[in-house]
Formats: sequence, C-alpha cells, structure tokens
Amino acid sequence: MADTPQHLFYQLLLYCRAGFEKECASEIQLQAQHTNLQGYIKTKPDSGYVQYVLAEPLSAQELNKAISYQQLVFTRQCIFAGNIIKDLPVDDRITPLIEQIKSIGLQFNDLYLETPDTNDGKQMSGFCKKFFHPLIQNLKRQSLMNQASEWRLHIFFLSSSAIYIGIASIHNSAADHMGIIRLQMPRNAPSRSTLKLEEAFKTLLSEKEQQKYLRTGMTSVDLGASPGGWTWQMVQRNIKVIAIDNGNMDPAVMDSGLVVHQHADGFVYTPPEPVDWLLCDMVERPLHIARLIARWLVDGHCKHAVFNLKLPMKQRYQMVEDCRSLLETAMQQAGIRYEIRMKQLYHDREEITCIVIRH
Repeated sequence: MADTPQHLFYQLLLYCRAGFEKECASEIQLQAQHTNLQGYIKTKPDSGYVQYVLAEPLSAQELNKAISYQQLVFTRQCIFAGNIIKDLPVDDRITPLIEQIKSIGLQFNDLYLETPDTNDGKQMSGFCKKFFHPLIQNLKRQSLMNQASEWRLHIFFLSSSAIYIGIASIHNSAADHMGIIRLQMPRNAPSRSTLKLEEAFKTLLSEKEQQKYLRTGMTSVDLGASPGGWTWQMVQRNIKVIAIDNGNMDPAVMDSGLVVHQHADGFVYTPPEPVDWLLCDMVERPLHIARLIARWLVDGHCKHAVFNLKLPMKQRYQMVEDCRSLLETAMQQAGIRYEIRMKQLYHDREEITCIVIRH
C-alpha cells in the first residue's frame, strides 16, 4: 500500500483546553492566512475543540505543508479530518468505520481514540477503552497498521455514534494521546507546580535538547521559588539553584545541597554572575514578566529562560502576541540569536508557558 495519501480532507480539527476555543481559532486563522489556506471557523464555547473547515478539500500532503503544529500555542493537537459521521449502528460500529478508514488509502503506525477534554468527553473514556482492542485488531487484519508509517490514525468521539476520522503526521503533531502528556505527581515534590515545569521541558524541548540544555552542574535562578516546585525539577537534574522568594522553601529541596535560598524581590534581584537558566512562575501582569525576562537575557544574566505568562480574562491571544513581540524586539536589537517556544500546557490554566533558547 502506498504511503502517499491522495485522499482529500475537509477540515482541520484542533483540540484545546475548554474555554480557550477563541484563542485556538485565532491562531489557526492567522497561520492559515500566512500560508494562503482558505476556510472558516466552526466552534462552540467550552467544547474543547475547534473546526477549521476548508474552502476546498485538500490532501494530507498539502495540509502538512500549510500547517505547523509546533507554532501553535493554544492547540493541543491538530488532525486532518473528514466530515462528521453520525448514526453509527450500535450493533456494528466497526464495519462502517473500517470501510471509511480504508478509503483514506494509508497505513498507520498508531491508533488514538479520543474525545474532547470536557466532563461530557470524559464520560466517553470507558467506551473508548473497550472499543480500542476490537477496532485495532480489525485494522491489523486489514493490513492497515504499519509501524514504519509516518501517519497516525485518530478517531474523535463526540458520542458513541458520532465521530470524526482524522490523521496526523508524527512529525507535525503532538505525540501523546489527546495531546496531553500523562505525568504523575512526584511523591517528594513541594507543590503541583512541579508538573508544569516537567511538562514544559518534555513538550517544548526534544529529548536531545533536554540532554544538551539541562546538564548536571548547570546553574539557575528561580524567581518566586517558594515552596520549591520548579526548583525541585532542577534539583532532580543536578542543576544548582538560587531560589529567590521572601516565602519559605520546602526542607526537602533545601536538603539537596544544590539550593541557596535568598529572601529578595524577584523583580529587583540580579545574580552575582551569569547563570544557565532563569525560571519564573511569579503572578504578575504578563507584559511585566516579559520585560523582566527580556532584561535578564539582554543583560546577559542568563542564557535561557522558562517562564509563565498569566493571561487576562479578555484579549488573551493578543496579549500572547504582544509579549512575543516585546521579547523578539529586545533580542533582535541586542543581536542575540534565539528561539521562543510557547504552549498552553495541560497543567496550565489561565496561562501559557514559554521557553527562550539562546543559540
């Protein structure tokens, strides 16, 4: 079977955090404009997904060239989908599904059965787990599964009888089911914020980049560190931390011998010598944080930075773009070669997480 799809797709289906459909829609519209991809948005508030309906159906190859998943901030996953399939027969859902999947003309390296990340969607998770095994066995019998394929098969369930069938390139999509990295809360970590930084590193840095940029013996400053959730992640990587906060640090973090705690104002403090990483999870207006990060990078206090931007209730997408523009302008004027990566993580709420890598 050829691994060159000519099947045509009618829309992009984008998963997001419920309540952020507007931001997800804004960014896909902007990206589509830049690549001359014609279409329109369909979405419902708090649905957890956005549809970008194409003006004319396109092949997966054409869509893959037009869309860059890595550039999307509020989008957890982006798949190329057909029209909705309704009224799947309750007594035999698999047969019509297999026929639809065969018509795509591809083999797939994996199968994800997914739902919106909403309360209604979660009620479908049990059904999806039961349905997965018989479906994938049928796909294998039809020679539709192949580990060497670059395409992943997604079936997005709105209900047990209403679905979208879609595909995604493993090189242009989130690797995890529903676009969510599953992390367990470490037993000794001081706060759940530690999961946010762990997810940030795993989402925004490749495995090779993690090995390169998070090495034993590196140094960091954590602004607003108390009680030590982000500091804990650095300690696990044997990276030294200067923790800046007027609050107390968790004793388990301090006992590592890698942390120095200084009672100081995070907006005033500067390190005695440059560090590898600046960490910042302080609650403050996003532009204020962006200016602080830009100053540290431009003044040479740090090589790289990871930080959160707490978003306002309105104009959230525009605020992200304003902060990005501020950072880009500062770095360009200073002649710094850099890369900015931004994502609304699963463990983020009304916020996004950003990494700036200096090259």
